[in-house]
Amino acid sequence: MLSIVNFSKSYKGGKKAVDNLSLEINSGDIFGFIGHNGAGKTTTIRAIAGVLDFDEGDILVDGISIKKDPVECKKITAYIPDNPDLYDHLTGIAYLNFIGDIYAVSKSDREQAIEKYAAALEIKDNLGDSISSYSHGMKQKLAIISELIHRPKLLVLDEPFVGLDPKASLTLKNIMKELCRSGSAIFFSTHVLLVAEQLCNKIGIIKDGRLVAFGPTKEVKGDSSLEDVFMELIETDNAAF
Repeated sequence: MLSIVNFSKSYKGGKKAVDNLSLEINSGDIFGFIGHNGAGKTTTIRAIAGVLDFDEGDILVDGISIKKDPVECKKITAYIPDNPDLYDHLTGIAYLNFIGDIYAVSKSDREQAIEKYAAALEIKDNLGDSISSYSHGMKQKLAIISELIHRPKLLVLDEPFVGLDPKASLTLKNIMKELCRSGSAIFFSTHVLLVAEQLCNKIGIIKDGRLVAFGPTKEVKGDSSLEDVFMELIETDNAAF
């Protein structure tokens, strides 16, 4: 579902934020992308989502190159950044219908999706309110619903649990599992290692722009906790996988 092939991204000064990254995520995978601040997680995620250009390598979503056909990739991808930028002057329901229009989702399909996810995330009664009146957590919930309306094949999330209360976090985990059971794939970053260990069937650890561990969660962590493995890898100068 997602193939990252020799992907590199450099910024001004020639410093590589991500250096020759390659990995494969299949349908049904929940993949956790872990690293310290500045390791290259958000750069990678933004490139997958098609909002950041890059010079080296390629990223394919369901076999389609994000560089050659970004629109087709975005039709089947959903991206939720760590700080969603919504249109505060709209009501919640107006925003969801706007997103539904962009993805050409039928009236019946979008109504069904909105009803399902708004009820699950307990925001249904607030959809008629202006987004400007929403708390950070409510905005996060609205962003999540907006990116599920078109039933994405690939869901890309940057720190999706930030701002969510424990009940909403559990609901999102269940939604993620449901999506993957239906054949979607999920790529998300998190600093909460226990969540990644419990939720993900695959893990990748990135350090200074390079992938230092990748594979099934059980293989990556072995007999240790994911936290112990992560700390060992990021504190080792010559970590390898």
